[in-house]
Amino acid sequence: MTGRVASLWRYPVKGFTPERLAQAAVAAGGFFPCDRVYAVEDGPSGFDPASPAWISKQKFTVLAKIAQVARVRTAYDDASGVLQASADGHPAFAGELTAPRGRDAFAAWLGRFLGEEASGPLQVVQGPGHRFTDHPRGYVSIVNLASVRDLESRLGQPLDPLRFRANVYVDGWPAWSENEAPAETQVLLGGVRASLLSPIVRCAATHVDPLSGERDIDVVGALHHHLGHMNCGVYVRVLDGGTIDQGDPAFGAASPR
Repeated sequence: MTGRVASLWRYPVKGFTPERLAQAAVAAGGFFPCDRVYAVEDGPSGFDPASPAWISKQKFTVLAKIAQVARVRTAYDDASGVLQASADGHPAFAGELTAPRGRDAFAAWLGRFLGEEASGPLQVVQGPGHRFTDHPRGYVSIVNLASVRDLESRLGQPLDPLRFRANVYVDGWPAWSENEAPAETQVLLGGVRASLLSPIVRCAATHVDPLSGERDIDVVGALHHHLGHMNCGVYVRVLDGGTIDQGDPAFGAASPR
């Protein structure tokens, strides 16, 4: 498997707008930078900021639960901690997520936008060193663009790769080759060496068009019908930290050390 890094993406607030990066610095055993640092709790979730632990995504305002979230456009500034948000027909929002007042203000703004779609009450949560990943060990995710194109051809309609909300999109690997590699198989992404943890089992979040917020394609059903599984992408654990740049080589299926 020899390819290249086609694009890099982070999701500062779980469930909301992807943000493209030209470069990402990843530490050994670490998370993707500024990825899923915040989440919006949809009703009490049991999350304890003082003792953060993994919680199911269904406790938060995510696309699998509330498709309307895709209609919100967000942008996060690392230096200031300011999140900007907008949605058609609603006043724009700007506030510091690093401050309790800013988090409360965003929760209130989002609550007005979602209305009865949310179970509520909404609360923006975070925890020291914690990330709101879909999988307890899903620190970094990779999607093979050839696999997306293969599924697209089977569906007979366009399929935006951003439906899969990965950190790293790779081009040049054979379609579905990532599923055939055993756990702990090593991959090299630019200056980063990582090992495969597991395939990513897909959910109803992929059914949502990332632009319109409409549930328009049964991606999970299509995966099962055409390929006999519900996987698209893989989680990896970083072994040797470094930087990944867009356009870097992406080597897969190296023998585990």
